[in-house]
Amino acid sequence: MSSTQSKLQIAIVGGGIAGIALALDLCRHAHLDIQLFEAAPAFGEVGAGVSFGANAVRAIEGLGIGKPYQRIADRTPEPWQDIWFEWRRGTDAGYLGASVAPGVGQSSVHRADFLDALAHELPPGIARFDKRAVTLEEVADRVRIGFLDGTEHTCDLLIAADGIKSSIRDYVLRGLGEPAVAPRFSGTCAYRGMIDSETLREAYRAAGIDEHLINVPQMYLGLDGHILTFPIKQGRLINVVAFVSDRSVPDPQWPQDKPWVKNATQAEMLDAFSQWGDAVRVLLECIPAPTLWALHDLAELPGYVHGRVALIGDAAHAMLPHQGAGAGQGLEDAWLLARLLADPQLGHENIKRVLEVYDAVRRPRACRVQRTSWEAGELYEWRDRQAGDDPAVLSTTLANRFDWLWNHDMENDLASARVQLGWQTAAVR
Repeated sequence: MSSTQSKLQIAIVGGGIAGIALALDLCRHAHLDIQLFEAAPAFGEVGAGVSFGANAVRAIEGLGIGKPYQRIADRTPEPWQDIWFEWRRGTDAGYLGASVAPGVGQSSVHRADFLDALAHELPPGIARFDKRAVTLEEVADRVRIGFLDGTEHTCDLLIAADGIKSSIRDYVLRGLGEPAVAPRFSGTCAYRGMIDSETLREAYRAAGIDEHLINVPQMYLGLDGHILTFPIKQGRLINVVAFVSDRSVPDPQWPQDKPWVKNATQAEMLDAFSQWGDAVRVLLECIPAPTLWALHDLAELPGYVHGRVALIGDAAHAMLPHQGAGAGQGLEDAWLLARLLADPQLGHENIKRVLEVYDAVRRPRACRVQRTSWEAGELYEWRDRQAGDDPAVLSTTLANRFDWLWNHDMENDLASARVQLGWQTAAVR
């Protein structure tokens, strides 16, 4: 982009992890004018622990947010530092195998802590709050966003990072001549809670249960249910998510008048796992007031881009959490877009083409991660046609199932994008 041209104005709608990470990277470049719009009165995340695979950790480092992440991240302690999860039967905690992520293991944080750490890195004046986007139009070479408070903002391009309930996704799909895509209920609900690690340790000792199950992230598997545990808050808390799936109907529906997250009772949670073993029972007895989450995802979209508007993160590819990959895919989106949008060869005249190439590079991978995240849930809950509940097949399958996801080379994605754009020389960052 020539120095004689005005700054390229980029708006980001949505202040979640992907949106803030992208804003942080882009605002370091003097030739870009970045504005981040968040619908809420302040940055905030619902949920508890979030896990990042090796690919996501590399994206975090590449986005320049590795230091704030490492200050708060939890890792599997030595000598189990490379273990992502150990896999066990829910009925008796019998060992099935382990998935190993060399050099990373289980890398996780409390979602709100990570968002807070990122928000503190943002320079003043970048973020604007209470800005809920309600209208969108492209006029000539500009994008005009209308907000619920009656104000407007115009920019050269817009990145929508506004989550699974995105207000901008329909605009993109309509522009592509495609029908709107709404979140769909998966038929799976998750009981969630956090346990003080010492409280759980004492309960396991009293019940004669091996404390190793606390030291290393665990995944307990069973028919139509599975439970995961991993540490957060520097090991002070154990994040617990207990999934239950209803496969009795082919097209499950969640009532429109019910919230996706609600309070639940310990009694109903324990009843859902009444046939499981002591390790699970004692674990759940340490959660007096769980919350219940109705898990939704999106169908694979036919496109993430229309004109000067692009979708990233859950707005584009919200997925089930069974591979711990949703947030990581948003960070991969942000990583690639940051490199393309900050390149001096980007100008007002080729914005649309750059976004089209982003879509061509990112969408096939993100769609595959969506698809395999659903398949992972089937595998964990003994519904995979090949594995079923066969311990040997499960162990072999789980040992290397995630390699393709974790070992993805984002530099190859960037190189592919640059070739498609005719940008043969790498930009200096």
